[in-house]
Amino acid sequence: MNHIRKYWIALMAALALGAGAPTEGRAQAPLQVTVVLPLTGNGAFLGQGQQRTLQALQAKVNQEGGIGGVPLEFVFRDDQTSPQVAVQLTNAAIAQRPAVLLGSSLVAMCNAMSPLVKNGPFTYCMSPAIQPAAGGFMYSSGTSTHELLAANFRYFRSRGWDRVALISSTDATGQDFQNGVAAALKLPENAGFRIVENARFNQTDVSVSAQMERIRAADPQVLITWTTGGPIATVFKGIVQAGLTIPVVTTNGNQIFEQMDQYAEFLPKELYIATMLFPPHGDTPSYQPEVEAAQKRFYAAMDAAKIGIDSRAALAWDPANLLVEALRKLGPTATAAQVKAYMEGLKGWAGINGVYDFEKSPARGLDLSNAVVTRWDPTIRRWRVMSRPGGEALAR
Repeated sequence: MNHIRKYWIALMAALALGAGAPTEGRAQAPLQVTVVLPLTGNGAFLGQGQQRTLQALQAKVNQEGGIGGVPLEFVFRDDQTSPQVAVQLTNAAIAQRPAVLLGSSLVAMCNAMSPLVKNGPFTYCMSPAIQPAAGGFMYSSGTSTHELLAANFRYFRSRGWDRVALISSTDATGQDFQNGVAAALKLPENAGFRIVENARFNQTDVSVSAQMERIRAADPQVLITWTTGGPIATVFKGIVQAGLTIPVVTTNGNQIFEQMDQYAEFLPKELYIATMLFPPHGDTPSYQPEVEAAQKRFYAAMDAAKIGIDSRAALAWDPANLLVEALRKLGPTATAAQVKAYMEGLKGWAGINGVYDFEKSPARGLDLSNAVVTRWDPTIRRWRVMSRPGGEALAR
């Protein structure tokens, strides 16, 4: 009996030693990055597209060795297109003391999250419509909506359109638009523009016929309409019903294939969108070689994942890649402060939307030189690039 007892003691000791020792080939726990997105609600058209893009990027990163050998895992949380839910999810994420956080996709949610992350984690909002202060922990994706509006006005000027009408929603997106227009019109180069009508509407309105009648009576040469999701359909229908045939400009928040297809019957005949440099553009205009190379890699990844190359993908791709590179440089145990310091000093980083310089453009990295004006072409289902970087119209 004594030898049996000795056998069991030896066996249990060996098992205990094996449980505590690393096993070759054992899967490592992934580095989890929380992503707050509107996966349901009015903003789901944005959030779901960005989720697919980030899933494709996660697969690509892990095929390339992850983060210092540690697998990357994006953990998605649905803010339901609600600022209140976004706040709850952000507080829950902060309690885990992460270094980085991604999201959300819309200005209202990002504005609600911003005060919560003033001391970290390093947070990348995937909307260009927030205007984060320099030196903070929140960054904004893409070229600022204010710079996009400046590109629009430069395009108008080069086309000879100086009578402009506006219609925007009364929410945070619309308020950012009003601020952006005011900033653009303060530029000396835009002194010749006249805003002939500035209409507003609530996102819950089912008709904008009264606003469109005022706009039609004002006789503008171009109309800018600034809202996203379902409300933009209301505006597009109102434009058709009012018999307006002038060029129409909208936010790149609507630069989404599904929306172009869904609204095809009532899209304006000339629909322009100022955006970043990502759309396929052939040889005209040409960008820096390193940007062109980044775009080719992006196009290939999106094609392989069967994801359309639209603004949703572009607003998610560069921020996530920037965070991946930061964590690869600093290591998977990097702190929020270390990531912030790394990003603040980063310049010359080539992405699909341009060459980033966070010293020149704090909390964003891009400026007016990274904006182009595009026009939707339904015959080829593509946004044609109509301007040089900065907004000046290409020779037609």
